[in-house]
Amino acid sequence: MKKSLLALAFIFPMLPATAQVVLDPPVKTINLGKVEVTCLALAPKGDRILVGTARGAELRDLETGKRIADFPYDEDGSSVVYHAAFNDNGEYVVLIGFAGTREVWDVKTGKQDKMIARYKWIPDAIRTRELGLKKGNSEFDRFYQQTEAVHGPFTAKAVKDGGVVFTDAAGNAVQSLAYPQNKDQHHRAPCLFHNGQFITGTDDGRVLFHDLAKP
Repeated sequence: MKKSLLALAFIFPMLPATAQVVLDPPVKTINLGKVEVTCLALAPKGDRILVGTARGAELRDLETGKRIADFPYDEDGSSVVYHAAFNDNGEYVVLIGFAGTREVWDVKTGKQDKMIARYKWIPDAIRTRELGLKKGNSEFDRFYQQTEAVHGPFTAKAVKDGGVVFTDAAGNAVQSLAYPQNKDQHHRAPCLFHNGQFITGTDDGRVLFHDLAKP
């Protein structure tokens, strides 16, 4: 018995410690209501977050979570936004749905600008097809765009039930996050690293902010 205990004492100190990539629970939550969060984008100044959802997109203040604007995307019979982005100065946003149809919205006025041909910063038809957003897609399929994000040696990967797994440079899983409030097993959490935090979203309308663990 003593020999067994001594053997264990020598073995376990040599086992590698599991890395912690982010701190859990999240330090902040922005609630949008009962709607699936599909994608995320940070404004160029880092003060606002654009949240794509199953009902268009919302612009929120990053610090307070206050709603700044609503963008009711509606194309090809669907309101689901799979790609959202700002232009270089943050004055306009582009939203793209499952079939690749693009909408441009003016952040200041909150109105849609339908003269999109003059905007060279938005993805063109070739780029939207490369994203998998193209004519002929079924609106019943999912086309999540942010299922992976990289920070240093770690990669965040969206998995079933809206969870997230973090892997190291060798591909080994080192940490996982689960959000039991998710009810849709097909939901894939958007993954985004920004300014010392990991940001993700759930199928019940929450944008979650996890601080990164200190190395």
